[in-house]
Amino acid sequence: MLTVPERVLFSLASLLVAILAVRAANKIIKTIDRGVGKPDWKRVPSRIKDVFLKTFFLIPVFRMRLLPSGFHAMVAWGFIYYFLVNLGDVLEGFITDFRLFGDGLVGNIYRLGADILTIMALMGMVALLVRRFVIRPAYLTIRQETLLHPKARIGIRRDSLIVGIFILLHVGGRFSGSIFQLALEGMDPWQPFASAVAGLLANSEPSSLILGRHLGWWAALGGILAFVPYFPTSKHIHLIMAPLNYLLRPERLSMGELTALDFEDESIEQFGAERLEHLSWSGIMDAYACIMCNRCQDVCPAYETGKVLSPAALEINKRYFLNQEWGRLAAGENSSQKLTDFAITPEAIWACTACGACVDICPVGNEPMRDILEIRRHLVLMENAFPEELQTAYRGMERAANPWNLAPEERLKWAEGENVPTIAQNPDADILWWVGCAPATDPRAQKTAIAFAKLLNKAGVNFAVLGDQERCTGDSARRSGNEYLFYELAQENVQRLNDVAPKRIVTTCPHCLHTLKNEYPAFGGEYDVIHHTQLLEELISNGQLDVERKNHTETITFHDPCFLGRQNGVIDSPRHTLIQIGTEIQELERSGSNSFCCGAGGAQMWKEEEQGDERVSANRLREAVDSGADTLAVACPFCMIMLNDAANASGDLIKVQDIVEILAEGSEIAEKSTHLPET
Repeated sequence: MLTVPERVLFSLASLLVAILAVRAANKIIKTIDRGVGKPDWKRVPSRIKDVFLKTFFLIPVFRMRLLPSGFHAMVAWGFIYYFLVNLGDVLEGFITDFRLFGDGLVGNIYRLGADILTIMALMGMVALLVRRFVIRPAYLTIRQETLLHPKARIGIRRDSLIVGIFILLHVGGRFSGSIFQLALEGMDPWQPFASAVAGLLANSEPSSLILGRHLGWWAALGGILAFVPYFPTSKHIHLIMAPLNYLLRPERLSMGELTALDFEDESIEQFGAERLEHLSWSGIMDAYACIMCNRCQDVCPAYETGKVLSPAALEINKRYFLNQEWGRLAAGENSSQKLTDFAITPEAIWACTACGACVDICPVGNEPMRDILEIRRHLVLMENAFPEELQTAYRGMERAANPWNLAPEERLKWAEGENVPTIAQNPDADILWWVGCAPATDPRAQKTAIAFAKLLNKAGVNFAVLGDQERCTGDSARRSGNEYLFYELAQENVQRLNDVAPKRIVTTCPHCLHTLKNEYPAFGGEYDVIHHTQLLEELISNGQLDVERKNHTETITFHDPCFLGRQNGVIDSPRHTLIQIGTEIQELERSGSNSFCCGAGGAQMWKEEEQGDERVSANRLREAVDSGADTLAVACPFCMIMLNDAANASGDLIKVQDIVEILAEGSEIAEKSTHLPET
């Protein structure tokens, strides 16, 4: 029980802190509101369960760094429980003889939980501080070559130290208060840890124990009052912002889906993001939710191969800039600098492969990839600033509707001598095969197209292709920032597909799959789209396609394309297809949704990689070679091209084949082909 002066002091301090907290919250809300768009509050009820599981069980955190994640969970669970503990302690300090939940079973369980979680939080916090300041693993730092706010390199460590000391003071103060309380009133079997220490103080003077109890109470509760004004500018505001991020984030068909721009609205003067306020509201909130753990950096193919891009640095730079400018932004003024001045360099912007790994791994739901693509939109549409090599691909898509600049009338030349009907010849086809630009033009990718056509015919599938009516879906244009070119291609393709009204579409390219399935609905195109590995799995499962692998001594490993596995969730079908033909798969260390990029995405296919330690494709190929497999199976023509080039450059003997080619080898159809192009 507090004395009257203590209660007055605590009440006045609480009122002051509440005023400061409300003012800070108001600024943060107004700053986030400066972003483009508004959150959809109607989705909140359907997300509460998912947010609860992610927040209280920390499910996203445990995907990597298992031991540190365990220590973090010990602190987090203790901290969450302490919301209840702190409430009880305040009430007990103000109300005579009050005990939260009383002395019955519920009260005993409550105090047992507090005792156990107190020790867990203290142990976890000490372990994390040792890791941060003694062990200092490399993944907690960002390379000097990467742009990072000048205050961040010291500020992140200082912030971690301040928060660590606060938690030790807060939780330790409360624990010591419990110890003195038990030493005064007697041991409690429901508080075993506090009782064990209290037993050492049994013979102490009551006045000393009373003083210790009061000091412990003030260390715990007064520590909160001292920390709250600092809290909004520290990274630990993620305690509030992370759940809100999951609760309010925009609904997307896929993590890679981008918002369409309205080029018909003449009142719009800004396309893409030049300044912080040009990002979406969720892009600004991401900076507040970021815990600066660098997990996104760990899985970024650009950063992992020595390039200057770090998605973590992007979010950290945004956050430090917000701390600097939130008064200005909240007041409705423009930010003082461009994103390329403080958040990310142009070199880093163009190093992104748009693989989505940073979005997938983030434990708080941040989307740094989307920020990068919005900045690309601004650079291309507003400043006409982009790598010169992309001009060739743009010109090809503008003139011939494909980045290889192949004339439309030659688009079906690869199928000469094969039974590949066009939609004009077979208007009642059950399957419309969207061939894609690479299989129609690249000699190596054409092998995949020919093998797939033979398998479809062997299985008796009623299919057709668009032939010279097919155009590039525009994926490379959109992900390199040329939204207007994508807009034109999308409108033309949607109109053509709506005229055809396909029952089902199959693609041999995950980028085409993603665009047709997830991007075109915004343009009026709603289609049932599957990948060729999904169709092959169906055909084998229902007995339409009978193939058997000839060489059972070869081992196979599978590379998950980013746009197939991570961004569209097609992970099992490629594996089931290989397994059903008698293949055992030697899994790569980075596989499934954790797959490593081949280096072609984000329009990297059409330009040189930014400077780094190695090529992304070389890094991925080395992993496949180290697995000991004889064959590297792929399911994307871009992956095929990139990894084949990497194998040729390194001289490694591993064979790179599309799954459909492996299936074709298991039947007579591959031997009957007379014009498969040479690699």
